[in-house]
Amino acid sequence: MIRFFRQSYIIQYVMIALLCIAIWIPSFITGNVDVTWRSPVTPLYNLLANLLDFWPYAMLLFALLLNAFEAVFFNSILASNQIINRVNTLGAVVFLLVMNLVPAQTTFYPMMLASVFLLMFIHTLFALYQTQRPELYLLNAGFYLSFATMCYFPVLLLAIWGIIALGLIHKGSLRLHLIPFLGLLLPYFFYFAAHFLMGDLMETLQCYVDFFNGILLTIGDFTWFKAGLLAFLLLVSAMPLLMPRNYSFEKTLSVRTKIVMTVLLLLFGVLMLFLVGDPMQSGVMFIALSILFSYELAYIDGLRWSNVTFAIFMVAVLASHYIPLFI
Repeated sequence: MIRFFRQSYIIQYVMIALLCIAIWIPSFITGNVDVTWRSPVTPLYNLLANLLDFWPYAMLLFALLLNAFEAVFFNSILASNQIINRVNTLGAVVFLLVMNLVPAQTTFYPMMLASVFLLMFIHTLFALYQTQRPELYLLNAGFYLSFATMCYFPVLLLAIWGIIALGLIHKGSLRLHLIPFLGLLLPYFFYFAAHFLMGDLMETLQCYVDFFNGILLTIGDFTWFKAGLLAFLLLVSAMPLLMPRNYSFEKTLSVRTKIVMTVLLLLFGVLMLFLVGDPMQSGVMFIALSILFSYELAYIDGLRWSNVTFAIFMVAVLASHYIPLFI
């Protein structure tokens, strides 16, 4: 199975489309739409949710198509950054499975929309390693993170990850650090200016103050199942450290630096579990895990037991969506 998705032909993309549909069918059966996610600090998500609110299935269909697009985009990001081979679809499959582990993730929620901009943000920071003129990249990175926060505000924490990432790729001068913050603040300048013209600026600012005051820094809405699932995923991501001889990784400094950046991103994703209600809808951790899993599967040598484990994982994800239909 892993060898099959290490190729990139029409048949692989057909299988990916069928997998995506199979994962999302239970949500269409149950009408899995939650409108309580709208918040004054998520204006971009609110805009789309309001446009799609005329019919629950329109929102679900949009979410399905968005999830499928993100999977293909994620795969292209890994390929262009040499994290997986260019002729490879493993990234798309891993992204679909990891980002849709439980039914709570197969709906239109803020982090799903933010993921598009976060993928652009991550890709831009990865691309900085190869450029000698990083100013435009840094400005774009700030814009992408700003738009992501307008969909899911807690990802503002990744501004700190961006600063650390710049240090890792030796682009950490004070001038360069200021450029992404300019990109981060500029959309908010126009957003707050619009509210000033509408006469409700103070009410909008108070919503952001209330958001920060509401942070409790406690473990989110965990169940034993979710805690065990996340622990399993973190353990699997550490397998190259436990069994290094089973992998023939890409040894270039560029790829190794990007993997270190991803591990740091995973740590920030774990930290964000303390800032949200449902940990399964805090996708930063799952984006980082998707990068690491794709990297591991692309370069693992022994495929016999890996195929069995991967198949069990795929069946378990599908079961988590279909079993609730019969309970």
